[in-house]
Amino acid sequence: MLRAMTKSRFQEEVLRIMDRKHHWAWPAFADGTVGVQQLKQHFQQEYGVYVRDFPVFLARIHGQNPPPAVRRMLAENIYEEDTGGLSLGKSHPELFLTMMAGLGFSNRDFDAIRLLPAARRYRAWLDRVSGHRDWVVGAAALTVFVEGSVKDRKELAEPSKPRSAEDIESVIRDHPLVKHHGLSPDSMDLIRAHQMVEAGHRHDAYNMVVNYAVTRSQQRAVIACLTTCLTLWQGYRNAVAKACGLTKRR
Repeated sequence: MLRAMTKSRFQEEVLRIMDRKHHWAWPAFADGTVGVQQLKQHFQQEYGVYVRDFPVFLARIHGQNPPPAVRRMLAENIYEEDTGGLSLGKSHPELFLTMMAGLGFSNRDFDAIRLLPAARRYRAWLDRVSGHRDWVVGAAALTVFVEGSVKDRKELAEPSKPRSAEDIESVIRDHPLVKHHGLSPDSMDLIRAHQMVEAGHRHDAYNMVVNYAVTRSQQRAVIACLTTCLTLWQGYRNAVAKACGLTKRR
């Protein structure tokens, strides 16, 4: 029987997967290359795949009855996502739609979204894995992968500190939607909420997974889950890029 990896080795294996959570089309969304209608397609897919129902995913994991310390972390995350009770008093999906309204999109634009086939596959996987019989696998998918990014390694090495109001407004001013698309900072409370609650958030996610996937089989299940997440996410982002008319330069 193979022994479990050490926590440091296991975390490194997870980070190697997250190091690859980068997509070639991101610069086009960050530098103003894409137009507003392309942004609409992008945001509709994001909303339908995970933004609208993210607290539901977390609640499924919480419902698997993990240890008390994990339940607390999940409960705080659910509370903030569904109510904004730790930041601005509005749910994150609601704040997302406020941001969309600032771009000229109505709530109706997000009522009945037709997901791209690759988006449906990624969403179906998130539905499936969030109800996994071992909560730690679902937690890896949602709190490490979905909420995480290619910046996770740096964040774990140099944790973000709580930001002042001035710091947050600086982030807002530099946001691509404000800089390149003229979105009013008044519509950016979703980003403000993220900035208010993000400090230490990545550490919580990794602690939840690394400290509780204690057997070799659990660790292998987590790595397999994250690998599947990455594959489906890349396919999903490729499909969105294609729908937006973007092509990868050779």
